[in-house]
Amino acid sequence: MEWSDLRVFLAVAREGTLGGAARKLGQSQPTMGRRLRALEQSVGQTLFQRTEAGFVLTDEGTAVLSHAERIEEEVLAFQRQLSGQSQHLEGLLRISSSDWFGIHMLAPVFAEFASMHPHVIVELLTDPRLYSLPRREADMVFRITPFNEPEVISRKLMHIDYGVYIKSGMEHPRVGDGKGTALIMMDTAFGGMPDAVWLQCMLPNAHVVSRSNNRDVQGRLCFAGVGAAVLPCPLGDRLPELERVDLGEQPPGRDTWVGYHRDLKRLARLRALLDLVIDRLAN
Repeated sequence: MEWSDLRVFLAVAREGTLGGAARKLGQSQPTMGRRLRALEQSVGQTLFQRTEAGFVLTDEGTAVLSHAERIEEEVLAFQRQLSGQSQHLEGLLRISSSDWFGIHMLAPVFAEFASMHPHVIVELLTDPRLYSLPRREADMVFRITPFNEPEVISRKLMHIDYGVYIKSGMEHPRVGDGKGTALIMMDTAFGGMPDAVWLQCMLPNAHVVSRSNNRDVQGRLCFAGVGAAVLPCPLGDRLPELERVDLGEQPPGRDTWVGYHRDLKRLARLRALLDLVIDRLAN
């Protein structure tokens, strides 16, 4: 096994195609294919599935990926030390979070991180599904449920308060009734979330006029005067012309957890980003 072959493996894993990997490393596509086959022969495993859409890591390839990235980090650090250059971080970090959390909480931190470490590419994925850390679908994940995978290192990052919001000037809902109140709710797949259940209990006679699994969409509909919505306070408090409604008790808040695979605990760029996130967001 040669380091040059591991560089080819990492490029293919990140780009998804031989052509893209070849352009990244400045080599020809046939050379890339030949070196990848040599690596697979040396480890005795098929590392990628060849599909029409590109190269997809096999389970064996996923296992190799974390080790190859750590080797890459050490080689780059060694090269920097020998050349006498000032140490800097570089490489890719794939992060997963919910949409609103990524926009309102993480994006400002990532902007600061980019100015500190311009050679690190932070890729933020925001959608409802839970990305798997053991399968290396992401390097770091932020979510509202604790991690229970034994290979994941995690911690509670912060608690987020929620509130009921309406457009300023609209009539306030009547506690314990809600008749005549229009509600903006989560979509039916997330109808069992604590804040959604709480709102329907507090306003049993209110009627749903809109649903969305996107908190930003709910906030914009609320801003447009469509109805009342339960929103995370860091989102609702920042939207203009919205006011928080007191229904006698606060909606249930949510904890946010951050996790990463234990194989990445010494990856310098991940540690640097995590330290900044904790410093700016943890409470």
